Parts: sequence; C-alpha cells; structure tokens
Amino acid sequence: MNIALWIASGALALFVAAAGFVKAFRPIAETRKMPWTNGKSDNTIRLIGFSEILGALGLILPTATGIAPILTPIAALCLAVLMGGATVTHVRIKDPNSAAITTAVLMAIALFIAVGRFAGLA
Repeated sequence: MNIALWIASGALALFVAAAGFVKAFRPIAETRKMPWTNGKSDNTIRLIGFSEILGALGLILPTATGIAPILTPIAALCLAVLMGGATVTHVRIKDPNSAAITTAVLMAIALFIAVGRFAGLA
C-alpha cells in the first residue's frame, strides 16, 4: 500500500505543481486565455497557483523527511477540496476540454492519498 501511495503522491504532486507554476508565474495575460479565469481576479489566479505548489510540496516533503508527517494527508485533503472546486467550476462554465473529468480524477487520487496516509498514522 505504501508503494501505491508514493506513486500516487508523486504523480499528483508533479501534475499539480506544473499546473500551479503556470498559474503562479506565467504572465497573467497568457493565463487569462483559460476559460475558467473569467470573473476571477489576478490575485485569485495567483493564489490558486501558489496553493497548488504548496499542496504538491505537502504531499511529498513531510512523509519523505519524517518531519510532521500528519501534514501529508492534510495537504491531500486540501488539494481534494481545491480540485472539487475546480471540477464544479469546469462543469459550471461547460468547459469542452474534459477538464472537469481531469480535476475529478485528481480529486479522487488526492482522497486516496489522504485516506491511506491517515490510516498509516494510526
């Protein structure tokens, strides 16, 4: 089970960190080309990006270092909530790029990690 959790954590961290870097550091004019950004402030877009980057770090570092490993399942839960909001947003705007399916799968992976890591702490 631990191997599956590490694989899921690594894959999710890479995917979420990449998406976070795009939102956090790409010029805002380029980021605005994404349909979900309509009605969102520049600061909100940047906040989402930095939240994704921190969440990705939280999936890996606490468990890998053994320092406050409780933070890994908490980070996974936070990412699940973030991906749940992303899913709702993509469904609401009727995004044709199947982004809602992608974010729903990411949410499920984050929940798997949270449950598995919480169980490992008990």
